[in-house]
Order: sequence, then C-alpha cells, then structure tokens
Amino acid sequence: MMNSPIVRFAVILAGCGNKDGAEIHESVLTLLSIDRAGHQYQCFAPDVPQARVLNFLTNEEMPEKRNVLLESARIARSQIKPLSVFNEKDFDILVLPGGSGVAHNLCTFAKDGDKMTILPEVESAIRVMHSKHKPIGALCIAPVIIAHVLKNVSVTFGKDEKINAIFQKAGTKTTNTDARSIVIDREHKIVTTPCYMLEARISELAEGIEKLIHELIKLRNS
Repeated sequence: MMNSPIVRFAVILAGCGNKDGAEIHESVLTLLSIDRAGHQYQCFAPDVPQARVLNFLTNEEMPEKRNVLLESARIARSQIKPLSVFNEKDFDILVLPGGSGVAHNLCTFAKDGDKMTILPEVESAIRVMHSKHKPIGALCIAPVIIAHVLKNVSVTFGKDEKINAIFQKAGTKTTNTDARSIVIDREHKIVTTPCYMLEARISELAEGIEKLIHELIKLRNS
C-alpha cells in the first residue's frame, strides 16, 4: 500500500499574541494539526512594522515598536520566511490563523471596517491560491480578509452579527457556529472556524482546527 503524498501548507502569521499579533493557541494548534496529519508546513509573515503593541496585563498600548515578521518568528521557532518570497507553486494549501494582529497588521479591518485595505502581499497570496483552485483555511477573525478579497464565499465569524452584516452586504454568505465546528465552501475550497471569536475552551478550538485541517486536505485531494 502506497503512502499518501505529503501535502504542503503555507501558514501566514500576524505577529505574536492574541491582542496585537497572531493568536498563539490558534497558530500552534494549526501547526500541530498539520503535523499530526503527517504533512508539512512553512510559516510566513509580512516584514512590516506592527500596527500597535499592547501590555497584555493592562491592555494599555505601549510606545515601543515591533516588527510582524520578527514577532511571528517566536511562534515559528525561527523557522519562518518573509511573505514577499511566498510562491504558490511550492504549496498545496494556505491557512491564516486569527488574532487581533490579523485585523491590525494584515489588514485595517479593526480601524476601517468595510472600508478596510489589505496588505498587498497577503491579498496576492490569497488571490493566486484561489485562482489555482487550492484550498484556503481561515480561523477566528481571519475570514474577514477572505470575504473582502473573494466576496461571494461562505464563511463563519462565529456568532458576530455586526461582522456578518458588514460582509453580507458585499455578497458573502455567513453561518453562525461554535468553536468546535467548521464551515465549508466546497465551490471555492474555503474552510473557516471561529475559534476565539467566541468564548471557548482551548480543547474546543483544537477540535475545530483539526476538523479544518482535515477538510482542507480532503478538498485538496478532490
């Protein structure tokens, strides 16, 4: 019996820490789920200044400057590349974990809402993977980027009716769900899960993320 081919995941991080970067639980559980499935991942992050830096004890903004790539390297154990060198030919699947850094560093959703702009390197990676019919996964707040770029897709924002309303106007179909569940858009090969968009336990996140990774692999092979 032949072994299944290795599936290559590109994972885009947005810093380090749920309040101003990539959500650490979501990021690590994504990498763990890929590895447990017997596949490979490469982390990427944009080499840009971080939009804001927070004190995680007080939630107050700090005056220091940080870099998104350097902060993301903390999660990736230094095994990370600048997003500028991303080449879709090297990968089968793209995944974006969540965290407030997605809405501040990868795009301007946190500040601009439906007038948001997206970092060109991030938008380019999504568009080229989608154009090649390669699956894309997005966790937590990250589906705002997918919905903004691709418009007529199906995603979940957990149960956030305010965000639902923003993207429904542009043609996005939204489904309310819990942290253990996923929403699958088979036509566009998009899979999303809400993670910490809801009050959830880390074990519930793990269940939802593992489902997301396995479904992305199925879509890749379909």
